[in-house]
Parts: sequence; C-alpha cells; structure tokens
Amino acid sequence: MTTTDTPMDTPPPVSQVELLIGGMTCAACAARVEKKLNRMDGVTATVNFATEKARVTYPAGTEVADLIATVVKTGYTAEEPAPPAPAPGDEEPQGPADPELSALRQRLAVSALLAVPVVLLAMVPALQFDYWQWLSLTLAAPVVVWGGLPFHKAAWTNARHAASTMDTLVSVGTLAAFGWSLWALFLGDAGMPGMRHGFDLTVSRTDGTATIYLEVAAGVTAFLLLGRCLEARAKRRAGAALRALMELGAKDVAVLRAGREVRIPVGQLSVGDRFVVRPGEKIATDGTVVEGSSAVDASMLTGESVPVDVTAGDTVTGATVNTAGRLVVEATRIGADTRLARMARLVEDAQNGKAEVQRLADRVAAVFVPVVLLIAAATFGGWLGATGDTVAAFTAAVAVLIIACPCALGLATPTALLVGTGRGAQLGILIKGPEVLESTRRVDTVVLDKTGTVTTGRMTLQEVRVAEGADEKQVLRLAGALEHASEHPVARAVAAGAAERAGELPAAERFENVPGRGVRGRVEGHEVTVGRLFDGPLPEELAEAKKHAELGGRTAVVVGWDGEARGVLAVADAVKETSGDAVRELRALGLRPVLLTGDNRRVAEAVAAEVGVEEVIAEVLPEEKVEVVRRLQAEGRTVAMVGDGVNDAAALAAADLGLALGTGTDAAIEAGDLTLVRGDLRVAADAIRLSRRTLGTIKGNLVWAFGYNVAALPLAAAGLLNPMIAGAAMAFSSVFVVTNSLRLRTFRETPLQSGASLT
Repeated sequence: MTTTDTPMDTPPPVSQVELLIGGMTCAACAARVEKKLNRMDGVTATVNFATEKARVTYPAGTEVADLIATVVKTGYTAEEPAPPAPAPGDEEPQGPADPELSALRQRLAVSALLAVPVVLLAMVPALQFDYWQWLSLTLAAPVVVWGGLPFHKAAWTNARHAASTMDTLVSVGTLAAFGWSLWALFLGDAGMPGMRHGFDLTVSRTDGTATIYLEVAAGVTAFLLLGRCLEARAKRRAGAALRALMELGAKDVAVLRAGREVRIPVGQLSVGDRFVVRPGEKIATDGTVVEGSSAVDASMLTGESVPVDVTAGDTVTGATVNTAGRLVVEATRIGADTRLARMARLVEDAQNGKAEVQRLADRVAAVFVPVVLLIAAATFGGWLGATGDTVAAFTAAVAVLIIACPCALGLATPTALLVGTGRGAQLGILIKGPEVLESTRRVDTVVLDKTGTVTTGRMTLQEVRVAEGADEKQVLRLAGALEHASEHPVARAVAAGAAERAGELPAAERFENVPGRGVRGRVEGHEVTVGRLFDGPLPEELAEAKKHAELGGRTAVVVGWDGEARGVLAVADAVKETSGDAVRELRALGLRPVLLTGDNRRVAEAVAAEVGVEEVIAEVLPEEKVEVVRRLQAEGRTVAMVGDGVNDAAALAAADLGLALGTGTDAAIEAGDLTLVRGDLRVAADAIRLSRRTLGTIKGNLVWAFGYNVAALPLAAAGLLNPMIAGAAMAFSSVFVVTNSLRLRTFRETPLQSGASLT
C-alpha cells in the first residue's frame, strides 16, 4: 500500500476586498447586508454602518461582481475597490467636502423653513385663523413628500425585499399622520372654517374627524432630517483623524538624476532613488540618510514633540519634516509599504472591525424594526379595545413607530472606534482591532522586555575613572583609538564615547583583537591594552571602580599602557530617560510590572532597581519568553507584553495584550495588538488609558441606546408622548451617541513630569 505526501485538508485560497456600501440608513440596514453576504458559500463579511464599508473575505471561484450583485439584490449599492490613488501631486482639485451632506443640509433647510409655521399654527390656538388648516396642508405637503423622500424611498426598497428598517418606521409613521390629516380635511370636519386645534404632550381624546396631524408629519420629518444631518457631520468629524493621517505625505520630491535635482511626483519614486530634502520640506518616503545631518520633526506621526537628530546611516520616515540641514535620502520603501501607509491601514482595519459588544447590538438591531411594528399594531389594538377611541389609538401607535431608534445601537461602537483609533493615530498609538479594547480592561500584569524597551538597546559609555596622575582625555583618546577598529558593541560604545568627550581620535598601529579578552595595539608610541588583557594589579581606586561597575550590572573595561593601569571605563545599555516615569504610570493604572530579559540577573536587577520594577525574570532564552508569559497566565494573571525585537514576537502573540514598539522589528509589530509608533515606554500607559476610555465610551453609548428604547417604547405605547415629541427624542438619541464618542478627541497624553495624575 502506498501513500502520497499530498496534504488532505489544505484550506482553499481566499481573497479579501473592501466594498463601499451605499443606501444604508441605520444599523438594521448594515445587519441585512451582512446577513445576505454571509449566506454566500465561503463568504465572511463584516459591515460597518458608521464607515459605510463592508470587509469581505471570499473563496476562489467567487468574483467581486458576485458580491456586489448580492448587495444590490438586497436593495443597496456597492462599489468595487477604487484603483490605487494617484500621487498627491497628480490629484485633481477636490470639490465639495461631502456632496451627500450638502444635499442633506439643503433638504433640511427647506423642510425646516416650511415646518416651523405648521408646528406653530398647530400648537398656538391664537395663531389659528379661518382656513389656517389649509395653509398648514400647503406647507406640510412638500416637507412630507419631498423632505421625507429619502425615508420613503428606502422604506419602499426594503418593502420590495420583504424587509424593514428605521426608514420603514419613519415612513409609515409620517405618511400615516399625513394620510389621516388628508382624510380629516377632505372627508371629515377638519376642513371647516373656524376649526381650532389644541396641542397636548400626551394622547388625548378628541373627535377623530376634526383632528389633523400635519404638525406631526412635518415636524417629525424636519427633526429626523436635522438628526441625520448632525449625525453625518459628526461621523465625518469622527473619521477626520484617519483622513488627516492619509493626507500627510509630500506631493513631489527632488530626485537626484546624474548629479542634478529633478522634481517628480512622489508616486514616481522607486526603491533605491536618492532624493534631496531641504529644511522645512517633508521627507517624501521612508529611507536612509546617505548625506548630511539635521533634526527631523516626526510629531505628526509619533506625537513626539522633540525633533530627532539624524545623520548619515540613520533611517527616516516619510511625511516627517526636515527642520534644519540639507539631507540626501535613499528610498527604501515606497507607496503602500511605507510606514505612513501601514499606519493608515492598521487604523482603518481597526475602525472596520467589531467588538463583541457590538455584535450583540447588531443582533438586536436585526430584529428591532419588526418587533416595533408589532408593538405599534398591538398598541393600536389595545387602545382601541380599551377606550374605543380611534384617534387616541392612532396617536399612540404613531408615537411608537416614530420614537423607536435602532440607529443609536448601530452607531454606539463604530463611532467611538472611529474617534478613539483616530485620536490614537495622532498620538502614535495604533489599535489593531476592537477586540483589543476589551483586553485592556482585564490586564493586571505588564511584562516589559528590557533591551530596546526599557533601555535604549545600545551600549553607551557611562562612567570614566582614572588612576592618580593619569589624564582622563588621554585615557579616552588611546582607548577610543583602539576600540574604533573593533566591531564589538562594547568597543563601539567606548569609541563613540571617547570621540564625544575627547575629540578626534588618533590612529592605531599593530591592532590585535583577542576574542573574549579585549584589544591591544600601539597608539601614539604607547603599547595600549583595553579590556581584560591587563594582567597587573589595579590601583585601589581603579579596583573599587571596577567592582562598583560590575555590581551595578555594567561592563568594566580596564585601560592600560606601558605596563600600568590608567583607567576603568563603565559601559552599559542605558536606561531610557522616560522608563521610570512609564513604570510609575503603569502602576497607577493598576498594573504589576515584570522585567523580562535574556541578560544576566545582576544587569537585570540593576535596571529594574533604576526604573522601579520589583519582579525580575532574567537569563531567559528567546524561545522561553513565551513560556514565561504562559506561566504567568497559568497563575491567573491577565498579561500584557511590551517588546520590540524578533525574539519578542512569539511572546507578544501569546500575551493577552501585545504592545509592540514601532521602533522595533516588523515581526514584533505584526505580532502585537497595539503598536506604539514612538519608542517611548510612557506611550504604553497612554495606549492602555486610551483603549480603556474608548471601551468605556462604547459601553456608555450602548447603555444609552438600549436604555433609551427600553424606556421610550413603553411611554409611547402608554400614550404619554405626543408623536412630534417622540420624533425629536428619536432624532437626538443618535446625535447624543455620536457626540458622546466625539469626546474622545479631547484625550491627552500623560503629562511628562513624574507623578502626574492619570485621571
């Protein structure tokens, strides 16, 4: 019997596309589109009402056209993904910011102008002259028919597909009120000269043939148009941060061609091209500085207000601003691969996602409208049976139809996500998805990688002690001259520190590297040794300095020449200036910090003591970091992990919440749930605060949305609300939810000084 190596259960290849969905007016619409798409074989779709987008994963054999056809059959519109945007320099001049919003405002202005007199005539008997009701009809008819046309069209489309949404409730309610008024005017007694009309906040018994509801039909339509207009404007403001992020890039660039500068659109740049950036200009794309030095302002990407010094060999990011000298940069990433483009994608992915709490709201919204229609019918029947008053029964039923608001449910999560993730992007915090927000609330332990996270990740010269009679500058010059020829990290730190403190370094002769012990050679006529090559006794002050450095977790380097020890250099991976503040902020958030490192315990404990961490796990191999995270989880802790290296990627993925420093490797950034664009550990505390506040806003919105409907529907059914008051309440419930979300725009970073309040 033979066997083959062919895999038996290879999953079929899938593709992903983002569709722009048109015609959705409430959460029930989004739920319908999502349900229809998910019924297709192998298709998984998520539809976001606030962003009006569908993120669809589909198998081979299914075409994008099939997905669009399904959406169209459901009664909405869908567009294929737009081709890649042209280079910013090639863009056409933009027209109105939002044509749909402009049209909506125009419809609102006309409707409000006509509706206000209708409402005043109905509510103030003193204004009611003979035949006032016919003027009301003349003014109300355009409002109901033309002003409410978007509601009627959407309701008709839904009815053709045997479905119902909020528009169904609005259309049925306003047309019923308008139809009753027409019947009373033309066939009843309401059209008689001298007819008077009172206004009550609750249902009252009157003669049905003499009762008109023109103020309800016109007023509700105007209120809902106002609500939809405010909602659209607020949603646009909610997404402003992402749009601003995507528009940060430079429009053109001065590329070097045969030694000459040639201006071209950024879209024509290629990897490997060298381009010039003058003071005040934006850096066109990600690259490496090959000539010049300057300070670069990256505040628009990282939130870091202090410009960063760069020189030849340093990397720079597109869309940052050159503040000082002239730079020549070699492009390393272009287009969709740039850091800016990747940031924008991460933010957009998060905004298109759904938190678990939102899925509950979606399930409620999907059945909400049919339930409200049943409640309205039951209200009419109940009132008619109990009182025999058709007018009272009709008024209560219309109030039920009009006050119901599934929109607030649909907007509760996505608007908060839009604002929260957008604000995060402005501060250099990228939230990968809404489920991340729920993790931040539960986290009680934060594991901090040492190298590159708590420390700078670069060895630096920290202390110099010289023997009696020796000159510090000479010690540094001779040691630096030898170490300059070595590639060892300690050697590079000594050479850089010596050059900075003692000036230009002399040349070394007969250089020799002794692995594990140090270097030796001849410098300025002296036989110099650096490291552990010096075999003689150390003077007391140098022996004490060496012992003190090693107890502090630093590397002690002995410098000697001509048979005598002249100095001890202490080298270490320096702790970032802000790490101590960051640990205090994390503690203030209720988190227990743990320092995790592969370094030796003495070094780790020295670093931990400096930043205020009590729990240290040291001498851990890269592959063992995952086991440490899982062991902490097994102890019942909910673990956040902060790291930046390749060896942190698995631990970041295993943690309940992974925070990747954006200054680290791509592997770590991909594995993290939150990406901190700036390499400052304080941003980790800001990220957790922002995530928690965004989650709190979502929950507050949902409590309001559910609570509003739970309270409002019984009041309307009990006849305690006039339909026009119900319409105003419904319109402003959605506005409240969006406005509450916009408060996240005021989120601020933690003040820089130690011990600042985190409230």
